[in-house]
Amino acid sequence: MKAPPVPPLVIENGTLILPDQLIEGGALLCERGKITAIGRNAAPPKTAIFVDAKGGYISPGFIDIHVHGGAGADFMDGTVAAVRTALKAHALHGTTTIFPTTTTGAPVQIMAMLGACREAKRTWQAAHGARIAGVHLYGPYFAADKVGCHSRAGRRAPNATEYALWFRDDLVRIATCAAELPGAEEFYQTARKHKCLVTCGHSNANWAEMATAFKAGMRHVDHFWCAMSSVASLRTRFGTPMQASMEQFVLATPDMSTEVIADGMHLAPELLDFAFRMKGAERLCLVTDCNRALDMPPGRYRFGSDDDGSFFESDGRVGFVPGEGLASSVVGMDHMMRHMKKSTSATLPQAVRMASLTPAERAGIAKTCGSLEKGKQADVLVLNRKLEVQRTFIGGVEVLDT
Repeated sequence: MKAPPVPPLVIENGTLILPDQLIEGGALLCERGKITAIGRNAAPPKTAIFVDAKGGYISPGFIDIHVHGGAGADFMDGTVAAVRTALKAHALHGTTTIFPTTTTGAPVQIMAMLGACREAKRTWQAAHGARIAGVHLYGPYFAADKVGCHSRAGRRAPNATEYALWFRDDLVRIATCAAELPGAEEFYQTARKHKCLVTCGHSNANWAEMATAFKAGMRHVDHFWCAMSSVASLRTRFGTPMQASMEQFVLATPDMSTEVIADGMHLAPELLDFAFRMKGAERLCLVTDCNRALDMPPGRYRFGSDDDGSFFESDGRVGFVPGEGLASSVVGMDHMMRHMKKSTSATLPQAVRMASLTPAERAGIAKTCGSLEKGKQADVLVLNRKLEVQRTFIGGVEVLDT
């Protein structure tokens, strides 16, 4: 059934958040799902619907390139219903474009997740929540000593026959593998041929292994300082002389980007600010790495498939495995952006950029989304003065909390 036409939309009486500036008293005109005018004097058609930002902010929708679930659902549950549950939850936290992210798991579980996301993407409408731009193939190719909260039984080295099935179409747009694993170089090369953002994560790689990965197309490192090599961890692996780690390689290589979980629980403010000052807003993404405990009460949950995923606990602030460590976040991108603005030297345009345009650029979708710009999708947020999401529009259609 064909969706009815989207009426023209005017969002006014707010401060526009652009990648490099704020425009007070701004307005935005959206027609046929696209932004058609921006600034203080957007001339609307008579049939337009008007939205009053009430002196708050008009922001681009957020883009999450690393996210596992929300509202009780994990993308690895492998059903369209679970996918849509998570899409809606994150849209209400300001995420308008999303890359559902795999964990470790059996081949059949990953295939089910890809199938569910493929069907949800094919049948998507704004009422479902965030738009799927592609899948982040994150697990299962992790190093044995950097699995983190993921199921250890589901991790393995890359297998070309296996991942050829995952790259059979253009669904996978971001692809992760630990650089030191046998077959990693070939995996990176395959992902690059498919025009993915190629990343290294859950890895204990040294500089030499990162350099080899870089030559093969790797350009990004997942959640900086989390489940990644350090000088200390490499001394355990290699002995002396001490080795340079993923951290040093990323900071010393201008073309490398990375991401931070700015929930206030994973990284102290000085680490967040250090990452921002070293990489800048153009090479640092905010991600949620959020699990199914988003918007759920404190308690015990599974990370990954609801059938056999590893257990973690949520206290309402963060996920953790008692006695072991953290287990991804339980808050949305709105929280990440607010905390980054509050706790670092980033300006508001820079904090929003790291949650929108920068991930769009890194994932290769910035021509259509990521900023308030004429011709782009009308993915727009209305924020209050406390930077809390009041309304979410995707393609000019409001996502309602129903």
